[in-house]
Amino acid sequence: MDHADELRALTDVRLRLQEHFPQLDADVVDAAVRLAHSELTGPVRDFVPVLVEHAARDRLSFALRDDPKDPGRTPPAATPPTASDG
Repeated sequence: MDHADELRALTDVRLRLQEHFPQLDADVVDAAVRLAHSELTGPVRDFVPVLVEHAARDRLSFALRDDPKDPGRTPPAATPPTASDG
């Protein structure tokens, strides 16, 4: 995969993630994709778009899960009481 093909594939990744996370601003999705892409610096580039998509999707999912303003988020797990709580 050459550089131009990689950039085109990353554009497709951004579009898919924007569709998957419509509640997030496009700039947030773009930042997640750019960060994931910047972490992949190895010489083998064939799987970069797939790896970027997975990493960015994980980051965006985690961000939504921890967003207290998102009513669809997963609530934090309750912590069991400790001896000092009683």
